[in-house]
Amino acid sequence: MTMRIAVLTGGGDCPGLNGAIKWVTKTALDPLLEHKRTVTFDVLGIKEGWKGLVEVDPDDPRSLAQHVLPLDEEVVRTWDRYGGTNLGTSRTNPFNPKNDRSDKVIENIRKLGIDVIVAIGGEDTLGVAYKLHKLGIRTVGIPKTIDGDLVGTEYSLGFDSAVNIIMEEIDRLRTTAGSHNRIFVVETMGRHAGWLALHGGECSGAYIILIPECPFEMDRVCELLQERRGREIQYSIIVVSEGAKMGGIQEFYKDDKLDEFGHRSLGGIASRIADEIERRTGYEARYVILSHLQRGGSPSARDRLMARWFGIAAVEMIMNEDYGRMVSFLHGEITSVPLKEVIDKLRLVDVDKHYDTDRYNGKRGTL
Repeated sequence: MTMRIAVLTGGGDCPGLNGAIKWVTKTALDPLLEHKRTVTFDVLGIKEGWKGLVEVDPDDPRSLAQHVLPLDEEVVRTWDRYGGTNLGTSRTNPFNPKNDRSDKVIENIRKLGIDVIVAIGGEDTLGVAYKLHKLGIRTVGIPKTIDGDLVGTEYSLGFDSAVNIIMEEIDRLRTTAGSHNRIFVVETMGRHAGWLALHGGECSGAYIILIPECPFEMDRVCELLQERRGREIQYSIIVVSEGAKMGGIQEFYKDDKLDEFGHRSLGGIASRIADEIERRTGYEARYVILSHLQRGGSPSARDRLMARWFGIAAVEMIMNEDYGRMVSFLHGEITSVPLKEVIDKLRLVDVDKHYDTDRYNGKRGTL
């Protein structure tokens, strides 16, 4: 018996995706494991996420070549060394109520002979996988989000690499901040959860860290800066999550556009904070929006390792017929959780446990 696995990546790209694709492929096709199994596998890569399954015409060879890539051990041999996703990605939502194409996806899955889909992505991508599972399509999820906000797992692909990039960029900013005695406000990603800003700020020694889970007051930010002025050094680094709320007001948006999952693009809060600091204190302030830099570059050692573990676990779940579930890392162990427990929820920073609401920074202890 042969089963066909289709692998896809959806949503924002990040380091670690290629590694997960590689280890799904290598584990499924491993010749040393094959003789121990009652089933053999072949593996297809679906290009551009769910968009590939929406747009492919299984009866047209040119369309197949455009949207589907057969995977084997030689094809994916070096993939884990590189960031991004070699399969491409998109934010296509087959269940978009304004243009529901789920029937087309299911038809194409049948025509392509796909027995199970391994979907690598965040809440939106995994939400589509769960809806397909409820319609009878066998799906397995692998967690990916640099925001680190997926529930049901303590780690998602891309997070460690993104934190390293934040740390490295802040290290670079310190030289110019110190030379000019400036305050730099660094904006990270993080729509609802402040894990990136918090961990990136903590490991880089930022003076102030602002996260969505704790609305902040500009008066207190300026007070903290004035308290420090002349006490230690003449410059300060502030790290702010894109979804942080000034005075509890609504988030700052780039524009009014919505993606297919109904999300607007956040951004611009760092600029507002820098302007407010200059206006209120007279201190020179600049801002840097890291934006897509956080998604770029090669995966860190941790992301390469987790990609390997997640990819292997996904195939084991297929062997055990654990469909409609997501690979998970909990309490130091690889396990799995139902997809229905992952969607429509967020893993947020526990402010009482991890955040100092007076200092606007990570906690230094329990006292």
